[in-house]
Amino acid sequence: MSELANFHDVRFPLAVSFGATGGPERRNEIVSLTSGREKRNARFSQSRRHYDAGTGVRTLEDLHDVLVFFEARRGSLHAFRFRDPFDMKSCRPEETPSLRDQLLGRGDGTTSRFRLVKRYGTSKDAYVRLIPKPVASSLKVAVGGVEVASAVFSLEASGEIVFKEGAVPALEAEVTAGYEFDVPVRFDAERMSMSLTAFKAGQIPSIPLVEVLL
Repeated sequence: MSELANFHDVRFPLAVSFGATGGPERRNEIVSLTSGREKRNARFSQSRRHYDAGTGVRTLEDLHDVLVFFEARRGSLHAFRFRDPFDMKSCRPEETPSLRDQLLGRGDGTTSRFRLVKRYGTSKDAYVRLIPKPVASSLKVAVGGVEVASAVFSLEASGEIVFKEGAVPALEAEVTAGYEFDVPVRFDAERMSMSLTAFKAGQIPSIPLVEVLL
C-alpha cells in the first residue's frame, strides 16, 4: 500500500499544534581525517521535521481531542496534516502570502506541471523544500506576474499544480505562487501514556510527531 493511501487529509487539533515544540532535522556524516580536516556528507536531501505536541496541551479538553485523534489515526498507521507553528507560509510568518512569494519554474510552452516549493536562503546555496500539503483555499498562482484563475489549473495530492490545456505557461514565463501549508506527519509512538493526576499537577505528556515523505 502506498504512503498516500495511508494519509488522512485531516488536520491535527490547531489549539494544540500552536503550542508544540520542534523543528527540522538533518542527518550528516562527518569523518575526521588524519590531517585534521573533515569530510562531510549529507545523508538526507530533504530535512525531516520532528515535533512534540505535548507542550501544546493546556486543558483536559485538549488532551481528550488528541486522544480521539490518535485513535482515529490508529496510532502511527495513518499520516495526517500538522500546522507547524513556526513555518506555515510561503512567506515570513508575520506576512500575508502573495503571488510572487515562491518561484516554481519557468514555462517552456509545453510543461504543464509545477511542484510547489519553498526556498530557504538565496542564489545557488538556497535549500528548495518540497511542499506536498498546501492549504488549497490559500493558494494563489501567477504566470508572468499576472494572477491566473483557479479554473485554469488543478492542485494534485502530491503538491503539484497542473495547468489545463490552453493555459500552459509560455516560454520563459515565470510561474510563481503564494500559499499557506501543513506538514504531513504521523505519531511517532505506538501508545499514548496519560495520567490525569500528573496532568492536573502541570506535567504535560509527550506526544511525538514525525514528518513523513509523500
